[in-house]
Amino acid sequence: MKALLKIDNLNGGYYGQDIIRGVSLDIERGDFMGIIGPNGSGKTTLLRLCSRILAIRAGGIYFDKADIARMGLKEFCRKVAFVAQDISGSFSLSVAELVLMGRIPHLKRLQFETKKDLAIAEEALALTGSAGLKDKMINELSAGERQRVIIARALAQEPVLLLLDEPTSHLDIGHQIQIMDLLKKLNHRNNLTIVMVLHDLNLASAYCNRICLLDGGKISREGAPEEVLTYQNIEAVYKTIVVVNVNPVTKKPNVILVPGEK
Repeated sequence: MKALLKIDNLNGGYYGQDIIRGVSLDIERGDFMGIIGPNGSGKTTLLRLCSRILAIRAGGIYFDKADIARMGLKEFCRKVAFVAQDISGSFSLSVAELVLMGRIPHLKRLQFETKKDLAIAEEALALTGSAGLKDKMINELSAGERQRVIIARALAQEPVLLLLDEPTSHLDIGHQIQIMDLLKKLNHRNNLTIVMVLHDLNLASAYCNRICLLDGGKISREGAPEEVLTYQNIEAVYKTIVVVNVNPVTKKPNVILVPGEK
């Protein structure tokens, strides 16, 4: 199968230092890929390189065989959407206005939104359970509400590939499941390809069909949850003792922390 996103011997980082070093990874169309790893392993850096926020210093990233560094920005944003981890900031916009910004890549220069654009934005709000917030100002929202609205803006782009950096980090357990269920539904129903950074290993296990475990800016393991989430792999990378059994509902690996000595 031809990779939708091909990461080839990639190097990149910040201030002249490579955080990601020699990473090669193929994301197939329809994948739900989880990127996991300890703090500082390069998860967010990898996503920022794939979203063009950071410049590639060596190697390459190819979307449907096209070098993303050579794609026009609007063309890239019509196909790839990115939800960042940091959702702080001051927005003097309503929720409806912010979500409509997701339609910008589909508009011509100086063109106003059409009825179709408004309908797509409203559907994105409904899908994320945010329709009741559309008349509120962004600054009036809780962190969890704001996260759902930011995801709605990304969905309004109608992307082929959705990149998310810890989209559940500001949400309670109920909203975590709602967002993950929504993403899985879009993955299945719309064949939306998803790559997301997650700290919660059990969420990654339950929802992702493939997992990439990073360690020190390199890939330690990659494959199905059953192949990656073994106690040996987790203990080697996270330096933490765990027990891994099988979740009786999902039949996927279930990671249990073992507390240290008191």
